[in-house]
Amino acid sequence: MTSTSPTIPPGDADRTGHDGAPAGAPPTRRDRLAPWRRWTRPVLVANLVAQIGIIVTGGAVRLTGSGLGCSTWPQCHPGQFSAEFHPATTYHEFVEFGNRTLTGVLGVVAVLALLLVWTDRSRVLSYRLLGAVPLLGVAAQAVIGGVIVLLHLHPGWVSLHFLVSAALVAVSLLLLHRSGEGDGPPVPTVDRATRATAWVLAALTAAVVTLGVITTGAGPHSGDDEVGYRLAVDPAAMSKLHAWAVWVFVAVLVLYLVRVRRASPVVRRAAWLLLAITLAQGAVGYVQYFTGLPALLVGLHMLGSALLVAGTARAVLTTRTRA
Repeated sequence: MTSTSPTIPPGDADRTGHDGAPAGAPPTRRDRLAPWRRWTRPVLVANLVAQIGIIVTGGAVRLTGSGLGCSTWPQCHPGQFSAEFHPATTYHEFVEFGNRTLTGVLGVVAVLALLLVWTDRSRVLSYRLLGAVPLLGVAAQAVIGGVIVLLHLHPGWVSLHFLVSAALVAVSLLLLHRSGEGDGPPVPTVDRATRATAWVLAALTAAVVTLGVITTGAGPHSGDDEVGYRLAVDPAAMSKLHAWAVWVFVAVLVLYLVRVRRASPVVRRAAWLLLAITLAQGAVGYVQYFTGLPALLVGLHMLGSALLVAGTARAVLTTRTRA
């Protein structure tokens, strides 16, 4: 028994493509990274963790006065790329080079994020463009770090270094959040006034973090063992101004919690998590102030700043959804 395959009438032969699709239809591209798409979210989580981690290691460089542990950039010392042990070596060199090494790890994660996000043709362009931000941020931070070394820890550039890291934490949280959403237009999950309150929280977070950076630069942990106070402002006055900004943030956050008490569980959980981060960060801040600013607590406070940025971004993003 023989089988016959259907024949295509001569007049229709030129109306079908090689893949059987009608002629004139756009050719479908094979997704070569399809087997790896399941790793997109873990890679984006790793990117967010690494962005927060680089703030912690950068804080360690600052708190130990290791900013010039490596005397030049991109090499650690002239003719020497990495930190090397010898009789005159101090731990500062290894602290600084360790932070540079983590930057390299973050760069690898950023490249993976770019590949997995940008090549996903099933998603809209606005989402895919976000995938380039971590890598661009790492490149910018590497340049800023080099300028800091070459300008011998210029306080303005040191402050910019931290603020760019904080911004990258917010964008990395946005990228992670968007990866789990659809690409439809944003639909509010709360009323207009509540969403406006969330954006006020975001603005206050930027103010709180910026004032915190200035306060640290004006205090004994400005990053240089030889120059204790690199920013010419009153440390006590800056501490009080920073504290007042935090209390304004707390007041607005309480108002936000009241407004979302009947919102969806996702919105409420994000708001309560932000409150927990804020209370922990405030406790660390006051304890470090009244105990003479021990380096360990200052380092925890810097970690808390990164978590505060991520928590605020999460709270704002839950006020809308995408189908």
